[in-house]
Amino acid sequence: GLSGALANDTKTGNVYNGVTLKFSEPAEARIPNTRWRLYVFRKKAPQNAPSSSDPNKKDDGLIDTYHISRQSAYLFGRERKVADIPVDHPSLSKQHAVLQYRALPSKQQQIGAAIKLQCKPYLMDLESTNGTFINGARLDPARYYELRKGDVITLGASS
Repeated sequence: GLSGALANDTKTGNVYNGVTLKFSEPAEARIPNTRWRLYVFRKKAPQNAPSSSDPNKKDDGLIDTYHISRQSAYLFGRERKVADIPVDHPSLSKQHAVLQYRALPSKQQQIGAAIKLQCKPYLMDLESTNGTFINGARLDPARYYELRKGDVITLGASS
């Protein structure tokens, strides 16, 4: 079967709504037991930027909340036909990044005990032009990065 590597052709059967997806779910893909949420915030303005006189314009406020534990993967991008979380920022690719839940063996296994799987969220950049970032560090494309509670995800040059 296919791995988590990027799928590049229609022969893989990785087509959704007539669009070839840039990724395939790995064999260890699972719907999580834990209820995860993704909070979308507006990025803080630089310290030296002039403050807005509009009292209705909030800086660094919560924009949206997504409940992201109902399926095993969530695609971020501008292509509304396939994106689970559509993002309209012009710096984003049509299929920008994917959040994938993976059930992998726990690293805290006891010798002789049954293998215990832990389902955790991972983020993969789908070879986007302007990149995907976790806590300010740019991700290498086509590679899974484990997400932890409190991580800040930035897509492209979005704010």
